[in-house]
Amino acid sequence: MGDWSFLGRLLENAQEHSTVIGKVWLTVLFIFRILVLGAAAEEVWGDEQSDFTCNTQQPGCENVCYDEAFPISHIRFWVLQIIFVSTPTLIYLGHVLHIVRMEEKRREREEEHRKSGRHLEDHDPLYHNGVGDGGGKKEKPPIRDEHGKIRIRGALLRTYIFNIIFKTLFEVGFILGQYFLYGFHLKPLYKCHRWPCPNTVDCFISRPTEKTIFIIFMLVVACVSLVLNLLEIYHLGWKKVKQGLPMNSHPTRSRSCWVQMAVGTQSPSLNTAYWSRRRTMD
Repeated sequence: MGDWSFLGRLLENAQEHSTVIGKVWLTVLFIFRILVLGAAAEEVWGDEQSDFTCNTQQPGCENVCYDEAFPISHIRFWVLQIIFVSTPTLIYLGHVLHIVRMEEKRREREEEHRKSGRHLEDHDPLYHNGVGDGGGKKEKPPIRDEHGKIRIRGALLRTYIFNIIFKTLFEVGFILGQYFLYGFHLKPLYKCHRWPCPNTVDCFISRPTEKTIFIIFMLVVACVSLVLNLLEIYHLGWKKVKQGLPMNSHPTRSRSCWVQMAVGTQSPSLNTAYWSRRRTMD
């Protein structure tokens, strides 16, 4: 298996621009997937094909039986899973870097405009009367908060939500794919009856119990990652719902408005006409 350091550095940068649950998800990906896969699981599956033996001397029979038992190696399957579930996060990181770069360019333009404005102010008396100061231009809100972190909102928030949704879909797809390919339990004996085997052949898998333990472990880690993705979707959805309820954020103001409408303080002309009519009737 190749070096994971490059992918690790990219995901570490993405961790700085994620929510708390997103940071936990990346920690699970680092420790319980990449490190375990590189340190232990590869050693367990290192002798996978060489120790797959069948009780036949028919040329080619053992190879086709191995291909039937393992359409894709577990190690390569998990590597593909890590790559696929990490790709949406890398796309989100690219969006973050794009926004940061655009913000830097905007600041450079503002600095150049400010310098040119000072030059004109020194030589043009109209600037002292407020002409040419660009005061009518609406200033964009800063992309960073008071702690210097990127604010996840607007287009960046939509990219982050799509990132979580696609990670969830990939997790579900790979869990189902592993189940339909070879299940979650390896049996020591595998019976094969593919051509060119002359009859049903008994094939034996090396270290099936140890491999089954790793399969279950990786399945549990995938389920934990899936639950974290669902929790993050719920967290972001609930947060946006609360932001979309302005009535609840100002209950006192809403109640005072209803009281004012009830006593008619917002329609003084109607009140004057009403009391004038009462005096005429009296």
